[in-house]
Amino acid sequence: MDWNELINEIWGKHRGKVVGILVGLTFGLLTVLVGFWRTLFISICIIIGYFIGKRIDNHENFRDLLDRIFK
Repeated sequence: MDWNELINEIWGKHRGKVVGILVGLTFGLLTVLVGFWRTLFISICIIIGYFIGKRIDNHENFRDLLDRIFK
């Protein structure tokens, strides 16, 4: 079995675990390097960016989202 097959098998069967490990590792490293509160701020910005990007990918109107948030 070569490396590509191994990586594809791991990604296919354990995608959630791999993503969880990478998120945890990233959060831990950022906490050590820049501190907890800055890491929390960066994480919140990433989450907001993800949800905005998801709306754009689904071709949802961004103005409608802003209207719902700021009513």
